[in-house]
Amino acid sequence: MRPFVFTAGTAVVTGAASGIGEALAHGLARRGSHLVLLDRDADRLDAVAAAIRAAHPDRQVDTHVVDLADPAATDRVAAEIRARHPRLRLLANNAGVALGGRFDQVTLDEFDWVLDINFRAVVRLTHALLPALKAEPGSHLVNVSSLFGLIAPAGQAAYSASKFAVRGFTEALRHELLDDGVGVTSVHPGGIATAIARNARVGSGVAREEYETGLRQFEKLLSIPPATAAEVILRGVRRRRGRVLIGWSAKLPDLLARIAPASYGRVLAVGLTRAAADPARRATRPAATAELSTGERA
Repeated sequence: MRPFVFTAGTAVVTGAASGIGEALAHGLARRGSHLVLLDRDADRLDAVAAAIRAAHPDRQVDTHVVDLADPAATDRVAAEIRARHPRLRLLANNAGVALGGRFDQVTLDEFDWVLDINFRAVVRLTHALLPALKAEPGSHLVNVSSLFGLIAPAGQAAYSASKFAVRGFTEALRHELLDDGVGVTSVHPGGIATAIARNARVGSGVAREEYETGLRQFEKLLSIPPATAAEVILRGVRRRRGRVLIGWSAKLPDLLARIAPASYGRVLAVGLTRAAADPARRATRPAATAELSTGERA
């Protein structure tokens, strides 16, 4: 498959108001793409669009405010995009949410909320916009899974279920769309410094103090800037990589899960605890991760 061409193509990005989605939008604009940006945060989405228009006045930037947990709203926005853009060069399903708590500490409604946004919205948007991708020669689909689509730690039953589902869905599409000339990439970010953990819902059965303690420990591991992650993803798209892992914090757990698929949990928990508690290790991690990301080969 030939390298992906960004220039003059139209790219759809979900979760574009912050984090990796915002960085992807800026990176795509720098590469010459026109943009269709989706998010539920209207104010932040407007700010991102305004910044891109100011920096790249020749880019077309459309925005859609939508809550991807609402199937009807998701379908309506997808139809609007399809009508306005019958040919799409890139679809990046990036939007995601998290839920804190073990499976027995969350309700089924809370569990389904995560699945609705992280997985079902990916399926709905892809199904609706796939004809537009197939109509554009050299198009590409990016689905952002997670480190937790490679491993499934305790306390992440809903999030891991959704991200493993994205991984499986994406791998199947990669095989199905090969003859159509549509590239497909599954993305597995490690410790990206976004607000997803801070903005996560807390399961109804989780004590707030318990959640805050776990959150403080987890946030110490989030060291990779979103802009770095976005550049790794876009390099992977250009090279038509089938899978992109971002940072050692994704690659090492992936290797561990391959070596010990049924027993990696205990080793992983010890390793994460030590990493979070070691200031020297955290201090050197960002530079090392940036160096690795520059040479990403996943």
